Amino acid sequence: MTEVQFAEEILERLTRRNPHFQGKAYGFVLSALHYVMDGLENPRHISGTELAHGVRALAIREFGPMARTVLGFWGIHSTEHVGEIVFALVEAGVLIKEDNDSLEDFRDLFDFEVAFEREYPWGTGG
Repeated sequence: MTEVQFAEEILERLTRRNPHFQGKAYGFVLSALHYVMDGLENPRHISGTELAHGVRALAIREFGPMARTVLGFWGIHSTEHVGEIVFALVEAGVLIKEDNDSLEDFRDLFDFEVAFEREYPWGTGG
């Protein structure tokens, strides 16, 4: 089995298990994880808060004012949804978690309307 086939199989399993999220949602959260880690001086475990803010920053960088719309199209409407995706990836063996990590780490970190619309960083590039 090639790496691409393996990835497609995992993605299919994830979307079948939780059809609320489109496949691109999982890929984007993984991209946001790499985006946050690339900004660290030394690699380390990142928190749910760091990842949720990384999702916001990367979405604004990649999609500009359409960030909330794109994430919403994929099924991501809250930081809790980011956490659900992370824990689905953990369950699928794609990510690992530390003992003290929980879905609660992603609860109510910020409101998407505020973060992507009212406080959109116009002119700052994200």
